[in-house]
Amino acid sequence: MAYAAMLGGASGIRANTVEDITEIKKLVDLPVIGIIKKDYEGCEIYITPTMQEVDALVACGVEIIAADATVRLRPEGVTLDEFFKEVRLKYPEQLFMADCSSIEEGMHAAEIGFDFIGTTMSGYTPYTEGTQLPNYEMMEILARESGKPVIAEGGIWCPEELKRALETGAFAAVVGTAITRPMDITKRYVEAINQK
Repeated sequence: MAYAAMLGGASGIRANTVEDITEIKKLVDLPVIGIIKKDYEGCEIYITPTMQEVDALVACGVEIIAADATVRLRPEGVTLDEFFKEVRLKYPEQLFMADCSSIEEGMHAAEIGFDFIGTTMSGYTPYTEGTQLPNYEMMEILARESGKPVIAEGGIWCPEELKRALETGAFAAVVGTAITRPMDITKRYVEAINQK
């Protein structure tokens, strides 16, 4: 799928798991935003939640590591600030993307030193549930005020939405489910024809 995306003109790939990233890097000469989704008991955060996942992503050579940058606590009650201070100290040259759900989280992630600010989690936290996606307002405000490149992500389903996301001033955009999940794509078409 990553190879097909490259042939189609994608300028980067966002991928999950060391295994997938390792295979992708063999086939595709594009920068990779790497994540590891891992569930920890009693913790809502699952996108690169601990140093263990960061270590694994650094070892497989991803250009950018994305991590949940919401206000929620990480495993063992670790805050974002505590986590990122340790990560940045250990890997000062690595690029990091903050997966945020709100403007405030994006601004905070920029302040503590994330290199890219993503709108990834908008609509996916209990306190942003129901947010209209794509969240163009969040993209625009963060692009204007954070001082960091913004990566628009979340709810981008068609080329027109992608174009509008980039018009907010975002540096780049991630299109996920609309490309990578045939079942979801099919469901959207079926729902459209079944609406009366």
